[in-house]
Amino acid sequence: MEHASCPAPELLATAYAAWPDAAELTRIQEGFDAAAARPVTLRANTLKATADEVAAALTKAGIAYERVPWYSDAFVLDSAVRERAVWDLPIYQDGAIYLQSLSSMLPPLALAPRTGADVLDMCAAPGGKTSQMAALARGTAHLTACEMSAPRAEKLSYNLNKLGARNVNVMRVDARRLDEFFSFDQILLDAPCTGTGTYRAGDERAPKRMTQQLLAKTTRSQRALLDRALTVLKPGGTLVYSTCSILPQENDEQVVAALAKHRDCKLVPLTPEAAHPTDEEAQPLPPTAAALVDAVDRGDIPTLAGSLAGTLTVCPTKLFEGFFLACMTKTK
Repeated sequence: MEHASCPAPELLATAYAAWPDAAELTRIQEGFDAAAARPVTLRANTLKATADEVAAALTKAGIAYERVPWYSDAFVLDSAVRERAVWDLPIYQDGAIYLQSLSSMLPPLALAPRTGADVLDMCAAPGGKTSQMAALARGTAHLTACEMSAPRAEKLSYNLNKLGARNVNVMRVDARRLDEFFSFDQILLDAPCTGTGTYRAGDERAPKRMTQQLLAKTTRSQRALLDRALTVLKPGGTLVYSTCSILPQENDEQVVAALAKHRDCKLVPLTPEAAHPTDEEAQPLPPTAAALVDAVDRGDIPTLAGSLAGTLTVCPTKLFEGFFLACMTKTK
């Protein structure tokens, strides 16, 4: 399945050799092949326009699309459409849409930012997920967006302004060193990672980028970020940890290690049982998180088995990047 002229990056080759399920490995490899023809996807920015208004604008521009059944604000464009065709549209220039992969839309849906909540986006640039959270909370959440790089922080501020996300405090800070004076009701940690889930067969640059050295660097950063996230999370608060990787070292293993250190925290399972509990005293998942879980249960969002029950590992396909999601809460 590998392109002879462009072998898989060493990280993936190593993962392939150790993958426990041959059928799943075939799905992953076929997904990376199909990803070479992945269509453009975008999100209606409901801070500025409704999804129906975006649909009408796309139709007027002659751009064919499909609506995403599990997220009414998401669109998949016809495979012949390229991003450049979208850049000239008024809805793009005015910030009424945001080009975003379907997989990267999942973490804000899982977190489900609440009205009036203090919400932290730990690794916020370029701002897609931050603005999505602002839209999900209808602009009423108190958002803090961290970015340590000055150029990326400027880009973040520019995008948030363009998208109409006003109630956001952009902090130029390394989130690993965020002062413990701060505390938050909800935290999104979309951590820096190797990006193995975004691999597309035939990508000649990937082997130079996805290396064991990068994995060592990202796992150290992820460990420190998760530790600080769970430290500044308020009791009763929720944290969503995500990566665009399929490697267990960046995913399940990081969550297990973090929960072993933070005994006052536990996993919130992203399962149908948690979304629709039969126990009347149990707190169900928020509506957007429950809809996500239901989409997984129906097979609308393809997933891999994973080693940690209650987490989600999205299988790479033509439509989806490989992605990981885990939700945690602080119990006291």
